[in-house]
Amino acid sequence: MSNNVLEMRGVTKQFPGVVALDDVTFAVKKGSVHALMGENGAGKSTLMKCLFGIYKMDKGTIFFDEKERHFNNPADAMAAGVSMIHQELSNVPERTVAQNIWLGREPRKMLRLLDHKKMYRDTKALLQGLNYHFDSGARIASLSISQQQGCEIARAVSFNASIVVMDEPTSSLTEHEVTHLFNIIQELKLKGVAIIYITHKMEELFKIADYVTVLRDGRMVGTYPIKDLTNDKVISLMVGRDLTQRFPPVESTPGEVCLEVKNLNAANPRSFKNISFELRRGEILGIGGLVGSQRTELVEAIFGIRRIASGEIIIKGKTLKKPRPQSAIAEGIGLVTEDRRNTGIFPLLGITVNTTIPSLGKYKNKVGLLNHRALHKAALEQNMQLKTKTPSMNTLIQNLSGGNQQKVILSRWLMTLPDILIMDEPTRGIDVGAKYEIYMIMAELVKQGKAIIMVSSEMPELIGMSHRVLVLCEGQLTGSLEKNELNQEVIMRYATQFSQNL
Repeated sequence: MSNNVLEMRGVTKQFPGVVALDDVTFAVKKGSVHALMGENGAGKSTLMKCLFGIYKMDKGTIFFDEKERHFNNPADAMAAGVSMIHQELSNVPERTVAQNIWLGREPRKMLRLLDHKKMYRDTKALLQGLNYHFDSGARIASLSISQQQGCEIARAVSFNASIVVMDEPTSSLTEHEVTHLFNIIQELKLKGVAIIYITHKMEELFKIADYVTVLRDGRMVGTYPIKDLTNDKVISLMVGRDLTQRFPPVESTPGEVCLEVKNLNAANPRSFKNISFELRRGEILGIGGLVGSQRTELVEAIFGIRRIASGEIIIKGKTLKKPRPQSAIAEGIGLVTEDRRNTGIFPLLGITVNTTIPSLGKYKNKVGLLNHRALHKAALEQNMQLKTKTPSMNTLIQNLSGGNQQKVILSRWLMTLPDILIMDEPTRGIDVGAKYEIYMIMAELVKQGKAIIMVSSEMPELIGMSHRVLVLCEGQLTGSLEKNELNQEVIMRYATQFSQNL
């Protein structure tokens, strides 16, 4: 008798111009953590969406507890005992935590009326059991990103499923919250629940995985016990080649100052305070800190998205009196935002439109009409330079992998010919191969004399790519470290300076 709770056999799925899955077979044992690895576009999320009934397979069969099953939609999958935490948060922002957790399956009383008391009582018990401390009656929009992720996790656990699929579940979590999630996973394993775990963070594999399946270009490479693998072996299986180094050499010497920030204070008194620093041409300036350190708020204020109470932003010797995105773009600044889905891409528009939105003014004719042919040509050339993989320039950007979406966003800003590029979590949710390509682009930009501000939660990325690193803690600048001073312990000391009174 098989110990597999799930078997997917011969799964094939095509999209226009793309074979996303090609005859993939995948099996998961009861009570195990089975990691699903591969570069962006390898087919991991597509395979799980076929399992969950979001996509209909072109070919293939699914066996659940040794019985062939057909999941026509997510409701079928959940009824059978499969729950899924999606890579992109799917909460309803204006509803409460309890309403989100029980959405579509709310407890009822007589006359089919909602039983609000039971719903909130059950939610409170569920959150307490998972050691989450946010209010079941809080609006989702009022929670931090990591708390919203916790709500997604609680919802998935609430189904008492036999299989829980976790697609990049730690992308928005602090180190402490990741440890908390891993404890939940261990408890689920003890109950016989199988976890299918998709991640791009190599260090997570060797902490929690029992087995690893690798996909490459929509095909199965193989399934391996974790004890038979090393970090380098997994990377080699994923990309089909050995990566001799994680970070390319950054061959540029910082030059003249192109941006000065002097005594900058946010309009929100709970945000950043009294921040001063300089940015030089040919420099990658890293900004580190823990969740809540106000890194994103700072760079968004420089770009003009957030209001400032006082201080100066000086670009090439010129003070921006009222920072706004329009004036920042006009002065040669671009911003790659932290949240690619909500503030980066226009999901229902094609690659050409997503690439050219900030540059439309350059492509108007004498009567103010857009020259669509010139727009398309420029967008195509820019994306070809960055090796964006897409069936066509009209493909909806939401259908691209995360790494290719990020290349489109980079192409967008490179078309504006920026002198300064702000990159907030530039490789979040991107595989090791695509990360290296992004790093190569960054290295080439600073070699050309551009300046980059890089906000990152990944210590190796901060250390491997930055000329200098600024560290924030609770909205204040606690450290400014040169290249030769960079190591994880020092950065973490400055990142916890106030909270630990160091």
